[in-house]
This record gives sequence, structure tokens and C-alpha cells, in this order.
Amino acid sequence: MNEASTTQPQPPQSQDEQPGQQKPMLPQPETIRDSYLGSQRLKDKVAIVTGGDSGIGRAVAVHFAREGADVAIAYLNEESDAEETERLVRKEGRQCLRIAGDVGDPEHCREIVRRTVEAYGRVDVLVNNAAEQHKVEEPEQLTPAQIERTFRTNIFAYFFMATAALPHMPRGASILNTGSVTGVRGHEQLIDYAATKGAIHALTFSLAQAVAGRGVRVNAVAPGPVWTPLIPASFDEEEVAKFGADTLLKRPGQPCEIAPAYVFLASEEASYITGQTIHINGGGHISA
Repeated sequence: MNEASTTQPQPPQSQDEQPGQQKPMLPQPETIRDSYLGSQRLKDKVAIVTGGDSGIGRAVAVHFAREGADVAIAYLNEESDAEETERLVRKEGRQCLRIAGDVGDPEHCREIVRRTVEAYGRVDVLVNNAAEQHKVEEPEQLTPAQIERTFRTNIFAYFFMATAALPHMPRGASILNTGSVTGVRGHEQLIDYAATKGAIHALTFSLAQAVAGRGVRVNAVAPGPVWTPLIPASFDEEEVAKFGADTLLKRPGQPCEIAPAYVFLASEEASYITGQTIHINGGGHISA
């Protein structure tokens, strides 16, 4: 990836359904840089990545594979995107298990873990990453059904996945949660989404305390604006064209710029880090 590829604005575009598809996006989000050289930081580890079909989840899965991990990706129903993620993981010489379904269902979360343990024997890293967001112009547009749906996908699922995976996680394992800059600064049009991200940050701090005695670390990554399918699926064409321009770097991040933080937090180099949140946001919003 060169500098020019990260500074040109994305053309206007939108998608009709959440959480969006990566295949039709222009330009394509950058999953991993050719310059990223794996060094077996996660050799023979087993990772579950929710929302692993595209965007940040795909980038994490492929970076983990380049670092020597086998991966199970969980996703809603984006089969084409998931197949591409599997292809990229297998291209790195590692195994990839695809599991479709709704992580808002606790039984499905238990099924994700069951199938992963059946295939690989254990879970060394859990990446809670699946999310949805729905823009509203006014707070009164928030319906109980939307609020519950957003919380079920974005935070309930993190609880469901963690409680299902923990019995299968050995000492030295880690849980990584995807938070957001909105969980710290809020967002006037993504009110329920921002609330779930704040809850994820609090969950990270609390769960880290609860499982420290088991030798399991819990951390979070809080991205700023990142070019993923969730963006054209959430905003209109004009907003998409300006997305990320209000950061200090005046552009959105790419998934390949976020995923290495997950590699670091899952690796032995981060063995003394727990209950923390790494912020990757292009310097933050200029207007904030």
C-alpha cells in the first residue's frame, strides 16, 4: 500500500442493508499490506473472529493467519465476503472455519465455540468484533426495537461469546474487543451505537479484572473512522464521500492499519497488558 492509496477520497456510494458487503465497495478496503511480514507471533494459536467476513474482522483474521494462527470466522450471512476471507487465510497456509449466524443469539455463540473447539481443540484468542449501526436524525427516531437490536449485536454478543469461550481458554489466552472512538466521544447520529461502544470499553475493564486470576488478558481496540462495509451501509452517498476527512490525517483508516494492534495485543509481547484500550483514530476528529 502506498501513501496515495490512503489519501484519495472514496467516491460517493451506499448500500441498502446492514452490516454491508465488502465486494462492491470502491475502492476496496485494504486488508493487509504486502510489507507486513509475519514472524510467527501467534504460531499454532486458535482464534475466533466475529464479524470476520470483511472489514476489520477480515484484516484481523488474515493478519493472525500470517502470524501462524488458525482461525474461525463468524458472520451473519455474507457468504461471498466470508469465502474471500477464507481464501485469504488459507493462502497464508492456515486453516479457516466459516460459521454463519446471528451472534445476538446466545445459543449460536455457544455453537461457534463448540465448532471451533471441535475443529481445533481450544480457543487461544477471542476477537469480539461484529457490529451494526443505524443513523438517526433525531433522538425521537430511536425505536425500542432498534435499540435492542443494536445492543444485542454490539454488546450482548460480546458477553455471550466471552462466557462461551472462557471455559476453553488456557492460561495466556486473550479476549480482544472492538470498541470505538464513539464510545469515548459519542456521536449525534449514532446514539445507540455509541452507547454500546462505551459499554464495550467498560466490559473490557471489568472482564479483565474478573479473569486475571485465570491468566487470561482482556483488551480493546477503539478505531476511529475506518473504511469498512458498515460505512456505505450506514450513511448516504454524500456522507460517505466525506467520511474520515475530519480527522487530523484527513482520511479514513484502512483495516490493514487497525489489525496489527490486535496481533500485538494477542501476542506474548503484550503479556503485561490487560484492561487497556488502544485508540487508532487518525489523531482524532478535528472538531472534537
